[in-house]
Amino acid sequence: MLFRRRSDRLRRPLTVTASVALALAAAALPLSTPAAADPADPAATGDTTVTVNAGAGLGTVGPAALGANTAIWDSAMNDPEVATLYRAAGIGALRYPGGSYSDIYHWVDNTAPGGYVAPGTGFGAFMGTVRATGAQPILIANYGSGTAQEAADWVRYANLTKGYGAKYWEIGNEIYGNGVYGSGWENDTHADKSPDQYAREVKAYAAAMKAVDPTVKIGAVLTMPGNWPDGIVAAGGTGDWNHTVLAAVAHDVDFVSVHWYPNTSTGDQSLAAVRQLPGELREVRDLLDRYAGADSARIGIAMTEVNSNSGGGAFTTRPNGLFAAEAMSTALENGVFTVDWWDTHNGAGAITTVGGETDYGDMGMLSNGSCTGSVCEPAVNTPFAPYHGIKALGALGDPGDTMVASGSSGSDVSSHAVLRANGDLGVLLLNKNSSAQHTVDLQYLGFTAGPAAPAVQRWAPGDDGLVDATGTATAASVTLAPYSLTVLTLHPKSGTGSSAATVGTPGTPRTTSVDANTVALSWPAATGAVDRYEVYEQLGTTLQLLGSSTGTTATLHNLPPGSRHTVNVLARDQAGRLSRPSEPLTFTTGTPSDSTCAVTYRVTTGWGNGFVADVAVSNLGPADINGWTLDFDWPSTGQSAASWWNAVVHEDGRHVRVTNGDSNARLAPNGGNTASFGFVGANNGANPTPTVFRLNGTVCRTVS
Repeated sequence: MLFRRRSDRLRRPLTVTASVALALAAAALPLSTPAAADPADPAATGDTTVTVNAGAGLGTVGPAALGANTAIWDSAMNDPEVATLYRAAGIGALRYPGGSYSDIYHWVDNTAPGGYVAPGTGFGAFMGTVRATGAQPILIANYGSGTAQEAADWVRYANLTKGYGAKYWEIGNEIYGNGVYGSGWENDTHADKSPDQYAREVKAYAAAMKAVDPTVKIGAVLTMPGNWPDGIVAAGGTGDWNHTVLAAVAHDVDFVSVHWYPNTSTGDQSLAAVRQLPGELREVRDLLDRYAGADSARIGIAMTEVNSNSGGGAFTTRPNGLFAAEAMSTALENGVFTVDWWDTHNGAGAITTVGGETDYGDMGMLSNGSCTGSVCEPAVNTPFAPYHGIKALGALGDPGDTMVASGSSGSDVSSHAVLRANGDLGVLLLNKNSSAQHTVDLQYLGFTAGPAAPAVQRWAPGDDGLVDATGTATAASVTLAPYSLTVLTLHPKSGTGSSAATVGTPGTPRTTSVDANTVALSWPAATGAVDRYEVYEQLGTTLQLLGSSTGTTATLHNLPPGSRHTVNVLARDQAGRLSRPSEPLTFTTGTPSDSTCAVTYRVTTGWGNGFVADVAVSNLGPADINGWTLDFDWPSTGQSAASWWNAVVHEDGRHVRVTNGDSNARLAPNGGNTASFGFVGANNGANPTPTVFRLNGTVCRTVS
């Protein structure tokens, strides 16, 4: 990215067998029954209820979780005040040398032919800010006009000569923007600009850089699913960017890098667009699972650029502060290990007024003091609204804390929660309504609040940044001002919660076998005297106990074909107290290999928010079929079919029923023929493949 961003655009119960008998009743209650409100508090009177489940783990906050982009054209990037502000916000990662400038930048002489390099922005100066912040660098090797040798020399200088221990290295920035799909802003001097060439170069860069320092982590650039140019196949290509790149490099890289700028018109629309993120990130993980197999578990997802990109302004004002907190926390809860705001300083753009505040059209989190006409930003390094949103996330939790599930009964209020290492519970509440306050009743699962009032930090209209508002809330209730962020820190009742358990947290579970109805799990043992392990499935903010085992394995039976599940493993000590939840595991069951029908579903082309799909249906049974229906469900709420051929398509919400056309009603037995049809579809966000198809009611084998 340069100075301005372009506008691109009722589940049934499960049964489990484990190494000991099932335990499906009383043990589940501490995690699935809300704790009663403190008797000192009045009865619940709020218009919104937020529920937090401390046993439903969403992952661990990593040291590089919150990040920011820096740029060599920014003369203020290494101001001492900037490092102080980074530390105060909990920024743990700094990305350099700056978006699209990365593909014209040569580190050895600090030059960027065709671009401006501000004084004092060289690699050494940047690393001084990194160290003053206590952060980790995320470095972008020049793909556009650089070489694998140049990148390897940078690794040698950084880690062997200087001892910086730079861990994360991306290969290029937004290389899919090199013109191969028609729109070109990224410098790429390779004669071959295809994803195949990028994949070949990534392998060469990774080999050269790891030959110097085998500990470095190499990242490849992907496009975010559901965003341009996802699904587009360039002239002469055989696949789109993501499928082509991952098919070649999935076993060579350590992480993938995506950028997310919702193409919206207002700040409120950007806030609403955050609901797309979980599905889009799940699709990234599905791609890694598909191409990396067992290696997928070690490959991280980095969201190295994010901002609202709202065409109607709202960059430096309150809506974008809420967006920063909402988008970054949502990304981390859905498997991203670092999410990096674009940008630290950027520059004034179109001047608008949002909610009575001047919006400077600046995508930075801090002012750079520039002007548009006669309207000038405040003094350099004055925090803008996104900084306050990020600082609220820094106040919510620290590296090593456990993100846990939370949910709200009202669309105006969203929530995020962290179980801290000392047993405290952090809860972030956002009121996204610009004019109405909301009173929230708080309920907890797997956590009992102590008698002390929670600490409260708040950013509301009239507040000068994140302020101490302790005394304005109880553990049971809080009133949220319009367009506000509130962070509660609650202390547990003595002797309760995971911090009172005498066992450690189980290791991350993994699948050892998966078929249509059965999944086998195993996990590393917890420390301490474990009485038993318990496997829980996340169902929103409640948990379903699937089974318990005295060992570190369990086999889940009678799972629906093609169904997705997210589970945690918890250890219970001899006194009955539960540990923290393990890292989550999400898996999808297969479809029956012995089915009497088979379906192939293939997206043949796409353009970010639309696609064309071809479907083929076969009858593998012994009896002739004359007239058929095919039923499936869209995995994402944003998917739909717009027009079709060789069949009739009817949609009811996410459910789709397809009826044969006049020419393909007969399906001969034993796979004697295939009925094919297709449709043009639309997708608002992710476009995952449906997992279960039923031919005249029979679950078919899905052929990839």
